[in-house]
Amino acid sequence: MIRSELIQKIADENPHLVQRDVERIVNTIFNEITNAMAAGNRVELRGFGAFSVKKRDARLGRNPRTGEAVEVEEKHVPFFKTGKLLRDRLNRKA
Repeated sequence: MIRSELIQKIADENPHLVQRDVERIVNTIFNEITNAMAAGNRVELRGFGAFSVKKRDARLGRNPRTGEAVEVEEKHVPFFKTGKLLRDRLNRKA
C-alpha cells in the first residue's frame, strides 16, 4: 500500500472527512514520526511496532566491482521492530 492508497482508504471509511483533510492528517503523522526520529527519539505505535534510529559505525568495505577497499562513513539508519500484535497476526495467531 502506498501513501495515496492509505489516504483514499481512510477517506472512503470516513465519509464525513474531506479527502484534503485526510491527506493533511496522514502527512502530519508521517512528518511527526520523521521529525522525532531525526531528533534521535523512538516512536512506538502499540500493537504495530516501534521506529528507532540505529548508529552504524564507520568501517572498511569493498567495492564489489573492483574489489578495492573503501572507507564507509558512520551513519544513522532507520530501524523498525514489529509489535507483538502485528507479529502474531502475520503468523496467523490472531
